[in-house]
Amino acid sequence: MNKIIEKEYFSPKVVKLVVEAPLIAKSRRAGHFVMVRASENGERIPLTIAEADKDKGTITLVIQNVGVSTAKICALNVGDELTDVVGPLGKATHIDRFGTVICCGGGVGVAPLLPIVKAMKEAGNRVVSVLAARSADLVILKEQVEEYSDELIIMTDDGSLGKKGLVTQGVEEVIQNEPVDMVVTIGPAIMMKFVAALTKKYDIPTVCSLNTIMVDGTGMCGACRITVDGKTRFVCIDGPEFDAHQVDFDEMLMRLRSYN
Repeated sequence: MNKIIEKEYFSPKVVKLVVEAPLIAKSRRAGHFVMVRASENGERIPLTIAEADKDKGTITLVIQNVGVSTAKICALNVGDELTDVVGPLGKATHIDRFGTVICCGGGVGVAPLLPIVKAMKEAGNRVVSVLAARSADLVILKEQVEEYSDELIIMTDDGSLGKKGLVTQGVEEVIQNEPVDMVVTIGPAIMMKFVAALTKKYDIPTVCSLNTIMVDGTGMCGACRITVDGKTRFVCIDGPEFDAHQVDFDEMLMRLRSYN
């Protein structure tokens, strides 16, 4: 069980793994995550499910190598097995026929965004996807996102792919050209903060996924405490998705800095 059947490098630090997990693949919905352990003595870390194939019984995980535990997972090869893959966990994304939905993702945040793009399109929405990265080589899952998008906009800091600029510029361009009914944003906390500030100005409902702050995935460690509408919430059990206009991003950014 939990055997790795496919591995692909998106960049030197970002790896895609397709893993055998038939029960999870069968019950997973957009927005769900799993807790993964690379070895018996390894740390349990949360990873959002990027894709799932019920027929093949597999799930796709995208891992960014940022520390010891993620390095261990990224070092595994086809044929190796993950010690634990537990899930699906978290609350699934609320999918409905909203109208026109902007799905914007930054960096590896595009991985958890992909199933939401697909689900929103299948629900009958017009989906405009805005992907952002520092440079062309850091844009991931472009073809997969494009497959389920009515329009795809790519923003890079250096202009090496798509348009030069920030994700907020791409989002505002869409808002100024057509009515938008919903925005979904996933990526670095600072990116989501500014997307939320932009959409609040236009009074557009916005959902953000705060999976980057999760640690144990069960609500026991308390590391993912955030303030939403003045109340304390735990990302792993109350989320990972919240009304972006009610999230205290400054508090979240302060907590993230403590991990440095």
